[in-house]
Amino acid sequence: MVTPQSHRLLARGLTYIILLGFSVFCLFPFLWMVDTALKPVSEVMSSRPTFWISAPTLSNFGKVVLDSAFLTYIGNSLIVSLASTVLTLTLAIFASYALSRWGYLSVARTIGGALVVSQMIPGVLLLIPLYMLMRNLDLLSTYSALIIVYCTFMVPLVTFMLKGFFDAVPRELEEAAEMDGCSRLGFMFRILVPLSAPGILATGVFAFIAAWNEFMFGYVLVNEDARRTLTPGIMIFKGSHQTDWGALTAASVLAVVPVAIGFVYLQRFLVEGLSNGAVKG
Repeated sequence: MVTPQSHRLLARGLTYIILLGFSVFCLFPFLWMVDTALKPVSEVMSSRPTFWISAPTLSNFGKVVLDSAFLTYIGNSLIVSLASTVLTLTLAIFASYALSRWGYLSVARTIGGALVVSQMIPGVLLLIPLYMLMRNLDLLSTYSALIIVYCTFMVPLVTFMLKGFFDAVPRELEEAAEMDGCSRLGFMFRILVPLSAPGILATGVFAFIAAWNEFMFGYVLVNEDARRTLTPGIMIFKGSHQTDWGALTAASVLAVVPVAIGFVYLQRFLVEGLSNGAVKG
């Protein structure tokens, strides 16, 4: 049965309208945040909120960058996020390779089940035990505390994500490499990792964003301003009796921009990696 041209156009139009509605719904909070960041205090506190800005100003951004330790918070978040991402990927590559190649063993199934169960435990339940552990190890208010905690929560999920990519690599490649005298470690870093590079990049971006956006452990485990990360640092603009909404939204915009730019740049690699992990040959 041939669908009339008018029906196809109507269906396409409805599709675009629905997608446009979802886009507006998703972008509205960010657009409102940018709008508030560009408003002077008088317009931010107006009883009639509106998108229109009568007197746009960059004073809120200047206050965040010049009059606070915001740049220090960004540097701390970069250090913690990059270190935890690299460590997470390093551990997850070996773990996912073992689960992919020896998943039929009972010990591998047991470990895989334990990793799944670990993802069912809310992080807030582990907050006090982890705090006491870091205190006993004298790691409070250090980068090491946050890196260890972030890796603890990200390694299980990243392991299962990478396992899907490694399952797609034919075992015949490994057998051929062994016949040519390549060791197992050599196969992993010379063949497996390059072939799975899009998937590793996709999971690496996921791990980085998870560490970059984390708030609870960064707020509890770090009490020194010199080691404070970005998301808890933004809370300095929220006081007990008054909130500087202009500076708060400006800081939030500056916190989102690096991740958004990186995501746009790496988008094609992410799509390729997720597609390779989803399709099995």
